[in-house]
Amino acid sequence: MFDQIHNLMGGFETAFSLYHVLLMCGGVLLGILVGVLPGLGAPNGVTLLLPLTFMMPPVSAIILLSSMYWGALFGGSTTSILFNIPGEPSSVATTFDGYPMARKGDASKALATAFLAAGFGAMAGIIVVTLIANTIADFALRFSPPEYFAIYLLTFCSYVGMSGGAPLKTLASLVIGLVLATVGMDTISGEMRLTYGSDNMVGGISFLAAVIGLFGIGELLVTVEDGLKFEGLKAKMSWRVVWQTIKEMPQHMVALVRSTVIGCWMGITPGGPTAASFMSYGIAKRFSKRGANFGKGEPEGVVSPEAADHSAGVSALLPMLALGVPGSATAAVMMGGLMMWGLQPGPMLFIEQPDFVWGLIASMYLANIVAVVLVLATIPFFASILRLPFSIIGPVIIVVCLTGAYTIGGKMFDVYLALGFGVIGYVFKKLDYPIAPLILAMVLGDKTEDAFRQSMLLSDGALSVFFGNGLVGTITSMALILLAWGFVGKLFKRRR
Repeated sequence: MFDQIHNLMGGFETAFSLYHVLLMCGGVLLGILVGVLPGLGAPNGVTLLLPLTFMMPPVSAIILLSSMYWGALFGGSTTSILFNIPGEPSSVATTFDGYPMARKGDASKALATAFLAAGFGAMAGIIVVTLIANTIADFALRFSPPEYFAIYLLTFCSYVGMSGGAPLKTLASLVIGLVLATVGMDTISGEMRLTYGSDNMVGGISFLAAVIGLFGIGELLVTVEDGLKFEGLKAKMSWRVVWQTIKEMPQHMVALVRSTVIGCWMGITPGGPTAASFMSYGIAKRFSKRGANFGKGEPEGVVSPEAADHSAGVSALLPMLALGVPGSATAAVMMGGLMMWGLQPGPMLFIEQPDFVWGLIASMYLANIVAVVLVLATIPFFASILRLPFSIIGPVIIVVCLTGAYTIGGKMFDVYLALGFGVIGYVFKKLDYPIAPLILAMVLGDKTEDAFRQSMLLSDGALSVFFGNGLVGTITSMALILLAWGFVGKLFKRRR
């Protein structure tokens, strides 16, 4: 415990430099913009910013990216409440009561409630990360290839069992991502796979280009087809409303704590912020004394998904840092950034790069406070952006996305990849296939394959190696149970 406090204090020395505070402010403002604009969102925004961080020290780069992530989550809440347009998938549940509150003339109160609940959830998530990060990293040092494969398998199966969507669609998305991860040079044999003689494919498919296409261009195509018109409500924040909302928050303390616990759990396990927000809203509606008012502008219906969303978003960084297993699509993009900076996510990161890890954790405390203050101060400005015609906003977004794809490697091939994945993203959206599992599988595909093949070499091809001791056997069993639950749970729901 004392070691963690000592490490955290060292991290605060890094985070509280003027340069890093300015990076936090800039990252949060960019994130709010990304969250407000349709077709972007946190994964795409972090991807577009990633090439600009290659010349920065890793600590500064991750502080900028994580600050953008927090800002994007807040920006998604703004559009959900004022325009009934979720800027982030995890903000969908916020529209259920946030927009009705705004229509009743309580837009300022709805926004203040959302941001204060989000700040509470995020801070609680950071405390959880601080307290257990070293414990998980120390535990992971016991892992060998079979344990790592079991962890990756558990991650994939968690998406199938806990996402709440159609399990076969989630499984199909994972398989497509794993296939795409095999393109390029085999890391063990050195042979080329699925390159079809193209030099551009030797290095594999850029997951950054894939993210830009899937989350950016694909979402934009759906938006264009829907003929989206931004007809939102106006909100002018006053600190009097904020203070009044602060005084009312203790009334929702049960919902805050419950939603935060759900969010932390869903962030650490790969359920993700979207599943956490929906689960929290559903549980709150079921157990609240004011459950009948949900959907009509009930503040608790705003508190619950926001607290869960942000606590899950923060907690998702813990398995990414300690185990090398991202807990969300944005965490997967950040993990790709770490590897590009020459850092290897996992337990050794805490030993080899403690300044990096604890500098990031310390910055999360300050960045979330900065995010709450800035978003309360800048709501009118960012909301006014959405009153521009979509005929102006749409082309600007597509130019930003394609420019970002080109800057990844300076090749037109990445632009073509982004466009191709944009079509795939559009098809996935129309057919209701989840995109996050595909991205996760692309990031973890190589690691999963390497761990599996190393395990097979150790055991002379015997699958029993994944039940060879209590630890790996438990993890593998949990993975198989979650996989089965994804299908069995669906059958129970149908029978009901």
